[in-house]
Amino acid sequence: MKLAFSTLGMPGTPADEVARLAAATGYHGVELRAHPDEPVHVGLSPDERLEVTAAFKSAGVEILALAGYTRVGAPGPDDEVIEDLHEHLALAHDLGARYVRVFAGGGDAPAEDVDVIAARRLAAAAPRATDLGVRLLLETHDSHSRGVDVARVLGLVGHRAVGALWDVMHPWRSGEDPSATYAVLAPHLGYVQVKDIASADDTTPLPLGSGVLPLAECVELLSRAFYGDNPTPEPQEGWLSWEYEKAWYPEAPALADLLGPAREHLSRLIAESA
Repeated sequence: MKLAFSTLGMPGTPADEVARLAAATGYHGVELRAHPDEPVHVGLSPDERLEVTAAFKSAGVEILALAGYTRVGAPGPDDEVIEDLHEHLALAHDLGARYVRVFAGGGDAPAEDVDVIAARRLAAAAPRATDLGVRLLLETHDSHSRGVDVARVLGLVGHRAVGALWDVMHPWRSGEDPSATYAVLAPHLGYVQVKDIASADDTTPLPLGSGVLPLAECVELLSRAFYGDNPTPEPQEGWLSWEYEKAWYPEAPALADLLGPAREHLSRLIAESA
């Protein structure tokens, strides 16, 4: 498996600095937060996109994904959501990223209604994703925190260009066992976000291995898939991306000082599960 980290842990950091840090700490890739408050967003000019791409190419680091904030199941016109998806897909293509992360964002609406709305919009954007060679990944998050919730939507979409992003924290906090999450998401899985927290009620980010999330179990499930008898659609190159949510917890220690130990911890878990 290959290792990445998310720039949610270092908000506002220029892309070239992120690329250099990733290379210096031994990561294969980076998950770039795509937001107007960040250096990478859909408003970048063609020249600015080339600069970002060049910085990562020079560092020998892959841009794994754009962590976008499109809420595909939220109320409102379909056209606006689909256009936002198209803009993020174009940015991902220009930067050479494999994936674009999206949320369901259904709020308190009935789950079956959100499922239909989200699936309709994702299906509408899927042909563009295919043309650009990028996959849309619906994250286990907010109204669709469990694997079973995401799988319902993906079953309605039924398109290879639309898959799943497993954030290990949210299904676990919702009471879904990692083995159950993996079982329903395996046919759709793009990559996996890892993190650690103090408890189900305290989601302040912690260094990997110092909290309560079942990271060893998750890595073992993925290792069996990538190297065992029942491979996922992308068995040759599974990715783990550390999402350290310092943007929401400014008091948390700096990510840069934790990247090396985190890589060592994940590498050890991968080795022990092989």
